[in-house]
Amino acid sequence: MDDLDRRLLAELRVNGRASVPKLAQLLGVAAGTVKTRMDRLIDQGVIAGFTVRLRDDAADGTVRGVMMIELSGKNVKTLVASLRKNLGFAALHTTNGEWDLIAEIQVPALSDFHQVVTTVRAMEGIAKTQSYLFLGPA
Repeated sequence: MDDLDRRLLAELRVNGRASVPKLAQLLGVAAGTVKTRMDRLIDQGVIAGFTVRLRDDAADGTVRGVMMIELSGKNVKTLVASLRKNLGFAALHTTNGEWDLIAEIQVPALSDFHQVVTTVRAMEGIAKTQSYLFLGPA
C-alpha cells in the first residue's frame, strides 16, 4: 500500500459514497486510476465493505458502549473466534496494555447490553472485563 492508497482510504472514510470521478478530482489522479486502486483494495480484502455513518443526533435509540477484556489460558485463538461471533459486538479490536481486547457493543436495548456483558464474563478464558455505556455525544 502506497501513499495514494492511504489517501484514497482516507477520502472513503470521510465519504464512502463518493463517486470515482469525485475521488479522482480530490486525489488529483485519473478516474481509471481510482477505479483500479479501489478494485485492488477490495480484492485484497483491505476494503471489506462500505457503510453509513449517522450523525450523533440522528441515533435510532441504539445502546452503544465498549467492553475491555483481559484473556487467560491457552486457547486464546478459539476464544477470540467465539467472541467475534457475538452478535452484540459491532467490532472487536486487539490492543496493548492492561487489556487484550476492546469490543464495541451496539445493541437495541439496555437489557441486550446486559446480556452481552453477562455472556462474555461467563466464558471460559475471560480473566477480567470492564464495560462502559456511551451516554451521548461530548
